[in-house]
Amino acid sequence: MTVGPRDRLIESAIELIREQGVHAAGLAALLERSHASRNSLYQHFPSGKSELVETATTTAGARLAGVIDRITGSGPAEQWIAELVGWWRHALEKTSFTAGCPVVGAALAESEPRVQAAAGAVFTDWTDRLAAALAADGIAPERARSLAGFTISALEGAIVQARAMKSTQPLEDVVANLVPLLRSG
Repeated sequence: MTVGPRDRLIESAIELIREQGVHAAGLAALLERSHASRNSLYQHFPSGKSELVETATTTAGARLAGVIDRITGSGPAEQWIAELVGWWRHALEKTSFTAGCPVVGAALAESEPRVQAAAGAVFTDWTDRLAAALAADGIAPERARSLAGFTISALEGAIVQARAMKSTQPLEDVVANLVPLLRSG
């Protein structure tokens, strides 16, 4: 199946944001990496790069939401942390720590309010999903929400640190500290 220019543009935006952030992912680089024309960009994203990046953020968020749903679909909550960390460890090592979470890149795009809002919506969605799973695992709903938000924050912070340090140690620290916290409910 052939992937069209819209999908290539979205994939290229996700990759570039993972590697360089929103502002460094320039229009020329997006077009070059996607093998798409400027006309294609504006045909599929009439508002230009900002609309493309907003869509890429939402798309990446939905994919990672699927990972969260799959992981939280089996086993106890403590196991989920190890699996989420393992997923990110693999992603970071596969790119030699050159590509992190595209949603973090979007969250830092202060001059792009719609992109930043899309990142905020993704983080809220991930927190909601994780909170629901924690509540279903027996943790009180208010506590589950707080733990879910803290888990997302810890994981995203560890991804940023892991990239900077070129080490998985920050991810290992997440497991070492969150697993006992989740056990205590």
